[in-house]
Amino acid sequence: MNHLNECHPEIYESLLENIIAYNNNGFTINEIAESLNQTKKFVSDSLNLVMESDAQYIVKKPLNIKKWEPKNFNLEATTVWSFKDRGDWATHNGKYRGNWSPYIPRNLILRYTKEGDTVLDPFLGSGTTLIETKLLKRKGIGIDINPDAIKIAEESLRFNKNYDYNPTIYNMDSRNLNIIEDNSIDLICAHPPYANIIKYSDDIEGDLSLLDIDDFLNEIAKVAKELYRVLKKDKYCAVLIGDTRRNKHMIPLGFEVMQRFLKAGFALKETIIKEQHNCQATGFWYKRSIEYNFLLIAHEYLFVFRKP
Repeated sequence: MNHLNECHPEIYESLLENIIAYNNNGFTINEIAESLNQTKKFVSDSLNLVMESDAQYIVKKPLNIKKWEPKNFNLEATTVWSFKDRGDWATHNGKYRGNWSPYIPRNLILRYTKEGDTVLDPFLGSGTTLIETKLLKRKGIGIDINPDAIKIAEESLRFNKNYDYNPTIYNMDSRNLNIIEDNSIDLICAHPPYANIIKYSDDIEGDLSLLDIDDFLNEIAKVAKELYRVLKKDKYCAVLIGDTRRNKHMIPLGFEVMQRFLKAGFALKETIIKEQHNCQATGFWYKRSIEYNFLLIAHEYLFVFRKP
């Protein structure tokens, strides 16, 4: 790289501009290297050098994607789902606190939709569901009240694959989906906050993650009514939700949320137990569970509802 830069600066400058253009258009390091007949190391080093320098280039974070789909994937066939490997294909990662494993939306999308169908995620977060809709050639719609989450999702979705299935994202409240027509959605994949167990903002008005249990349940009921309105008849709405513990006793948040969806008009198709692998009965928490006489919560509920 130094030789090319020093001996052939015009050639190097042109090559560098091409590398940056490919990168900013969502091509992976491997794809850029193949297109420009360069090594992956040369491409990676060139981008890193520009990002670390004061050069007048705008360079987006390089996409170092090693695989586009999970290895040896099979649809789940029972009501107990367990993913020890949370999934790291495409741009998936577990950095966004509380995001679900991509194996969950992949299973739901492949089981309940066909290519070209419309999938709604009313709690977009870091964009896990919409990464899958784009990879699987579904039309994705993502909703989130938090603009910071939307920025993260948009970065995760900028890869240059299945461009015709780039999803649509809205910064809005899922209690009022007025931009979506009645009976227009083929599948809903929802992973709402578990009340205020994890707070995703400090003071965003309407953020359900700022609400305690009772207020959260009142507002999730409004979400359920909107999701029922936009979903097509005989189509499915999947909701992942977990329980919590207060004053040494369980709060059955999962079943309380289920009741709100049933009251909105949905019928319960499946109740799936999803194992949590980030909850280990070892070390500090094991000692706490023995000392204070409680069991560590190591499961969530994935409710699959049908609109009759």
